[in-house]
Amino acid sequence: MDSPTSYGSGAANTFAGVTPYLDTAPLQAGDTVRLIAPSEPTDEKSLQRAIAQLESWRLRVVVGDNVRARHPHVNYLAGTDEQRRHDLVDAWCDPDTSAVIALRGGFGAMRLLDGIDFALMRRHALRADGRPKLLTGSSDITALHQAWHHHLSVATLFCPMVGNDPFKNSTVVPAEVATWLFEPWGGRELGFPADTAHCTGSSAAAGRLRWSKWSEDSPGDQSKTSTQAGAITQDGATTRAGATGHAGASAAASGPLSRARTLVPGTAKGRLGGGNLSLVAAAIGSPELAGVREDRERYGPSILMLEDVDEELYRLDNLLVQLVRGGWFASADAVVLGSWQDCAQVDEVEELFMDYLGEAGIPVVSEMGFGHDPDAPSTPLGVDVTLEAPANGRPRMWVE
Repeated sequence: MDSPTSYGSGAANTFAGVTPYLDTAPLQAGDTVRLIAPSEPTDEKSLQRAIAQLESWRLRVVVGDNVRARHPHVNYLAGTDEQRRHDLVDAWCDPDTSAVIALRGGFGAMRLLDGIDFALMRRHALRADGRPKLLTGSSDITALHQAWHHHLSVATLFCPMVGNDPFKNSTVVPAEVATWLFEPWGGRELGFPADTAHCTGSSAAAGRLRWSKWSEDSPGDQSKTSTQAGAITQDGATTRAGATGHAGASAAASGPLSRARTLVPGTAKGRLGGGNLSLVAAAIGSPELAGVREDRERYGPSILMLEDVDEELYRLDNLLVQLVRGGWFASADAVVLGSWQDCAQVDEVEELFMDYLGEAGIPVVSEMGFGHDPDAPSTPLGVDVTLEAPANGRPRMWVE
């Protein structure tokens, strides 16, 4: 693999066809992460809670220069485009950075893309050990995921964000995100743990144990002791306090179970892409999505995921029309749907997708949970996955 200093003209294909983090975790205790606000602003309490959460994982946190900034005229932006772009580029290009973590979503990340020197970003896409740096976030951060895939060809993590309510309110989100940061991805199943009533083997117990292992009290609640489930050792592993872990384990063990179901049966293998439906549709015609058919030739088969929040059914219909007319689904070997929080009823959303994709001849799966679900699971993008969607039985998707 290229060294960090030689990561140049051929960088676009450096990671094509390669899934990182199969045998080693993206992060380990002591790594430096950069916390930035590329979209909407946050309040000081949420910022401090986010820092405490990351530090509870034994990470070194560097906060962007303009995280507390406010746009002078637009109250939904965390600083000007120049300020937010500076923090993003500065964080990614810092040679000590292991991951760039978005504090929250909202709106504004897409405004940053045209001013970014992606040749510079490619030259700084590797850490000292030769692995790619990691970008994390969801919702509006979909715009950055798309750009990182198109321009840098690195894997990213679509996950709940440390400055948002799920990290404060959910009993499983902090632990679930930690598993994707501090454990290898190879063979990992995506979505909520399996329901034992609809599967065989120990997958449900394994999923619950994984989340239980990383359970912790909220670092933002000063009345509790903010400790990792056991302590993170220097290699990023954990040592458990006892056979059953600590008090958070019971909450994780009773966390959400898979609701996934098959709409169109089939099997597919391919590179996982997509994200928030509104952001994907808004990017149609952009450099990042102008060549979806060419991307399929470049990377091979693809599995596309979509989710959204707070959209009426007619708005979802309009967004899907944009994707269909823009040819986005032409690159899809399967489509996986996540959560539709505060949108239309799930069955209405499924019927809408079936209107467009029911006769496309590709597997379609619903209710995988990622997105804006209060307990949303994380999903890696730009990695090779396998999807099995049986006509009768729970669909499964896992990292190759």
